[in-house]
Amino acid sequence: MRGDAAYLSAPERAWLRPEEVRRGWAYEATKRALDVTIAALVLGGLAPLWLLLAALVRLTSPGPALYRGTVVGRGGRPFTYYKLRTMAADGDASTHRAFIAGYVRADQPFAEAVDAATGQHRPVYKVLGDERVTPLGRWLRRTSLDEVPQLVNVLRGEMSLVGPRPPVLYEHELYDDWAKQRLLVRPGITGVAQVRARGRASFSQMVALDLAYIRQRSLWLDLRILLATPQAMLRGA
Repeated sequence: MRGDAAYLSAPERAWLRPEEVRRGWAYEATKRALDVTIAALVLGGLAPLWLLLAALVRLTSPGPALYRGTVVGRGGRPFTYYKLRTMAADGDASTHRAFIAGYVRADQPFAEAVDAATGQHRPVYKVLGDERVTPLGRWLRRTSLDEVPQLVNVLRGEMSLVGPRPPVLYEHELYDDWAKQRLLVRPGITGVAQVRARGRASFSQMVALDLAYIRQRSLWLDLRILLATPQAMLRGA
């Protein structure tokens, strides 16, 4: 928590008490060891697959294989993160910016869709039909394979395998102090919101899930989220 307290103004800090954020050295050291071990094994052990996907990105769309963007990490500190590029290299982000503004400020969904299980209409909290996304990019996003290069961020200590997702700069600019609490821990590649409610949670619901994770986080919970992630990837949740 050193240096993180100043990230929140004093009146709002009470929403997450310091003892709810702090964890002992054993948890932090073990979590970091698991992060590094799993990230190294996945990157190294499946290197031919990642190289093939990178080559396919280059072959199917002009531009680099990797996308480099700036997101906000623990304590409001920005860093460069990596993804397999899923969009046209010169795409316009205005649609996504407009969605994020409504999403953060007013919990506005992008659209409605019919739930396959219930037949009911439900709000969708992600951009649909984005013309910037390539055909290969749609598949990479649906399976979350575009996130694999973020394992480099895990090795660098900027991210963890499990934690709240890091926001882009123009999303973070809209955060109030309640929302900023989700960045009191290291951000993750996967998390409760991604496994349980990807694209189905309003902004307030997403923040609430992240704060619940911060309060309850443990090695057992982290392992449960990691084990649930492949199933969520396969169903494109």
